[in-house]
Amino acid sequence: MNWLGWLHDFFADPAHRTGPDSVVHRLLEHLAFSAEALGLSALVALPLGLLIGYSGRGLFVVTAVAGVARALPTLGLVTLAVLLAGVGDTAVLLPLTALAAPPMLVAAAEGVRGTDPDVRDAARGIGLTHPQTLLRVCVPAAAPTLLAGVRTASVQVIATATVAAYVGLGGLGRYVIDGLATRNYPTTVGGALLVVLLAVGVQLLFALLIRLAAPPGTRPGPRTRARRTGGDATVPASTPALVKDAP
Repeated sequence: MNWLGWLHDFFADPAHRTGPDSVVHRLLEHLAFSAEALGLSALVALPLGLLIGYSGRGLFVVTAVAGVARALPTLGLVTLAVLLAGVGDTAVLLPLTALAAPPMLVAAAEGVRGTDPDVRDAARGIGLTHPQTLLRVCVPAAAPTLLAGVRTASVQVIATATVAAYVGLGGLGRYVIDGLATRNYPTTVGGALLVVLLAVGVQLLFALLIRLAAPPGTRPGPRTRARRTGGDATVPASTPALVKDAP
């Protein structure tokens, strides 16, 4: 049977339309696990990253630790969490939080660190305190980078939250794990497709948010056509002038 046939069997199954094994129910479970993990990570990683980026202290250590944390095996962390805390939400939230925190932390630190020093000095010169400069100047300027870090963390968490089914919990991973265990390939393929579609949807959503968060002068705008001798050149309408008129 081909892939399309498997997908047809999966979505045509009445059990996947209503009840505890329905697509909507499993999707909501998956989103709940992911949102909890991302929320916990944001509460810790974003404030810490903003402070590190603003002060410039400890950035190398944070980057190194984040790189090591990304290499940790999620399934191994889930197994360890089950042994320590038993089967439950904690066994999934701890590994997912550990997975989501590093990209958020690094993005927050790098985004604030990349703020124009002259702009920061000007903010301090007009009487803003350090917290005011951080929140009113640095954070808005770093918003695209911050959102990029949250996007990376979100996609990773959504893709990895399938491990919740490994310890008996729900989510879209239930289709994948149960399908593999029973050799029910339509269920396996359907669950995997849903995870991919959810990750792609979140990716596109954050791409839109990053575009909206970018400073107006740097947003891609409609292209205008400028005629020149020997041919036409397409130039973005929002491209800032980099060279002043010569006298």
